[in-house]
Amino acid sequence: MRQWTSEMLAVSRAGRDKDVLYVVLDYDDTYVWLADGRRRLLESPKKKKWKHVQLIKHLPEEILEQLRSIELDAHVRKILKAYRALSENGGE
Repeated sequence: MRQWTSEMLAVSRAGRDKDVLYVVLDYDDTYVWLADGRRRLLESPKKKKWKHVQLIKHLPEEILEQLRSIELDAHVRKILKAYRALSENGGE
């Protein structure tokens, strides 16, 4: 099973999925591949152009640790839920 290690999150800024939070699985010069664990699974990630996403690179260590060990869609959902909870609490 593949280990995903991009260690970034992203928010969609255009399209039908505007304002959806994703885990960045992979990227190249033009595109980024995203998963949310529900509509976009690890097996079929969303392919989106860089200009249509806003990256979240500076993440708390606890989120980074979880990003380093993604194997299942449930892990993706757990990471996104934890990040939302931290964001709502002001990073406390």
